[in-house]
Amino acid sequence: MDPVRICSDLIKINSENPPGITSEVAEYISDLLSSLGIATDVIENKPGHCNLISRRQGDPLLLCGHIDVVPALDEGWTHPPYSGFIDDMFVWGRGSTDMKGGCASLIAAIASLIDDGIDPAVSLAFVCDEEVGGPHGIHHLLNKELILPSDCIIAEPTPAIAPCIGQKGLCRFTIDFNGSPGHSSLYPIIGRSAIMDALAFLDYLKQIHEREFPIDPTMARLIDQSEDVLEGIFQTPGLRSILTRIMFNPGVISGGEKANIVAQKCRLEVDLRLPFGCDAHDLLSEIRSYAPDTKITPSSIWNPSLTPPDSDIVRRICDQISAVYTIKAEPIVQWAASDARELRKKGFAVVEYGPGDIRTLHAVDERVRQDDLRKAVHVYSGVILSYNQDLR
Repeated sequence: MDPVRICSDLIKINSENPPGITSEVAEYISDLLSSLGIATDVIENKPGHCNLISRRQGDPLLLCGHIDVVPALDEGWTHPPYSGFIDDMFVWGRGSTDMKGGCASLIAAIASLIDDGIDPAVSLAFVCDEEVGGPHGIHHLLNKELILPSDCIIAEPTPAIAPCIGQKGLCRFTIDFNGSPGHSSLYPIIGRSAIMDALAFLDYLKQIHEREFPIDPTMARLIDQSEDVLEGIFQTPGLRSILTRIMFNPGVISGGEKANIVAQKCRLEVDLRLPFGCDAHDLLSEIRSYAPDTKITPSSIWNPSLTPPDSDIVRRICDQISAVYTIKAEPIVQWAASDARELRKKGFAVVEYGPGDIRTLHAVDERVRQDDLRKAVHVYSGVILSYNQDLR
């Protein structure tokens, strides 16, 4: 099976989230796996939000990928976002990097081993809802114990020679400010503006962004490696703070009633990414203390997570990457987030590794190199074989 063709086919199946309908993608993958003799089950916690898992679970290695994608507008793309266009170098389209390309390489790796007469010692999970936090995807599978703790590769896009073994934490919430309305001609002498209170809160977020957090020597080395990789990807120096500080984004602001009324209401939707050494719950408590007259409603709260760099799965995948690329692979930690955090909570040893052009992640002209797709097949195949050899 050709990962390039599989990737293109998967892109052509629109699985934007929202709405998050993945039934057609799950059916496509199920048909591919069935042709290889792999029995699967569709797990649906909400109509249309489909996960696909191999019927055989409990193997020493779980291969995992998400099959939903973020939305894409048609404007500005070199090729339409759901065309799956293939040229001499790339496969283009929404999900090519995040992460239908990775799913395609996983499937092609399994197929290549089966074609060689090898029964891969792996369990599989292709999940929905990763792009909205996984309520009907990884959360559901874990809560129902439909997948079992093991070593795990998630085929999220990473740099070609740097698997990801850890991620920053998250504190995402809405905060509602209440002012004292009055006539605009009297403000700021009379009245209290909820909008101005929100602006003051944004200044506070700038202050907490400036904090540094203590890290141990092992983590410091990982951050050094990750900084080098991050700067190489974006061709921008001085990106260490992305890994070591609280990054903040007030993604949505809404408020006010009319231009000539002092604003009574204002709401911010805030996303904070937390470095190692920062506790999400402690930070949220501090924020509540800073803004006691507001209503804060958290939607996602979790601490940074890490698979130890000396773990078996980390060693195995670094060995295979080094063999395929003939350069020493080094693990990194990530500035974003994925389903890995939930798996780690349940005892899985997780690494992320997959093909993709990270610069186009969630962006216009998302694409993946054909060569990266095929090299990922070799890396995955090598890791699977190493587990097979342990079972002899």
